[in-house]
Amino acid sequence: MKRQILAAALAAFACLGSAEAKTVTDVLGRQVEVPDDPQRVLLGFYFEDFYAIVGDNAYDRVVGISRGRWHDWRNSQWQAYAKVAPRIEELADIGMTANGELNLEVALAARPDVAILAAAQYKGLGEVAAKLEAAGVPIVTVDFNAQTVPTHVASALAIGAVMGTEDRARKLADDYAAAVADVEARVKAAGGDMKRVYVELGNNGAGEYGVSYAKQMWGGVIDLAGGANIADGAIDGRAALNPEYVLASNPQVVLIPGSYWVRSDKSVVMGFGVDPEETRARLRPYTARPGWAGLDAVKNGEIHALYHGGARTLYDYAFLQYVAKVLYPEAFADVDPEQSLKRFYETYLPIKAEGSFMVKLD
Repeated sequence: MKRQILAAALAAFACLGSAEAKTVTDVLGRQVEVPDDPQRVLLGFYFEDFYAIVGDNAYDRVVGISRGRWHDWRNSQWQAYAKVAPRIEELADIGMTANGELNLEVALAARPDVAILAAAQYKGLGEVAAKLEAAGVPIVTVDFNAQTVPTHVASALAIGAVMGTEDRARKLADDYAAAVADVEARVKAAGGDMKRVYVELGNNGAGEYGVSYAKQMWGGVIDLAGGANIADGAIDGRAALNPEYVLASNPQVVLIPGSYWVRSDKSVVMGFGVDPEETRARLRPYTARPGWAGLDAVKNGEIHALYHGGARTLYDYAFLQYVAKVLYPEAFADVDPEQSLKRFYETYLPIKAEGSFMVKLD
């Protein structure tokens, strides 16, 4: 029966056409024909960026999301948005949209005009994405995970083009590019030896080594900030580093991204409404790991927590500023990363950045 329903839905969608359409270039360079004024959007990821680019009432035009990526991975963030946009609680859950897990029946039942998915989601879905497209739902890909200026800019402009908010998207893209360029210029002028940096996702707590990042995500932030990422050359993309390798590398700075993961009670808690002291309490056990007392980062008090939800966003330059200031304090003496973050929220988003986002372990 489910197959019959799905087949009928596919056939119905395949017959639908748009009287008015436009062509959008997505982050993968694909030319995608989309409705001129889409009113029913499937959104796979980058929920805050979508809000910032589209503006007030952005979610009035969204009919389905990958709920787990927002509600489960960034729960304090989800709760903050649910208060100002309660409609997100009612949106269809299309699944995690990774490794073919998209719930095609739910997605089609939402009658979308267009789907906006992360590039990795689109690639991972394979045939499922092809079926969605065959049903008449164009897919536009975006990518903030790559953590590069070109992909951030292209992704912002693609969302703006789809949603008809091109001017707002261009302003966000230009501001992002300028902020990153300023950091790069300051780092270059500062010169000197690069400090060794270790980053480890804090979702499982200090009891086990979490994944690190090389050349992407927080690894990309470290590179732009002028740090020497100890994961470079040791892993490809993201993976846990060998504890002995971490000790032998003797990082001078340790970064632990935290969040409010609903399925983890040991994580480094960060985000909206979180007391920074609670974050510090979750950070301290890391310094008690075997051998860590001898690390330069521990001896010199350079253990920092960063809000993981802040990576792969149009405001991640605030965290880039923070990391760069840790590495080159004199060059960034006049830069206030926390104010940069608050200013972004005040300008583009309906909630305030109040909570724990950038924390140094005292």
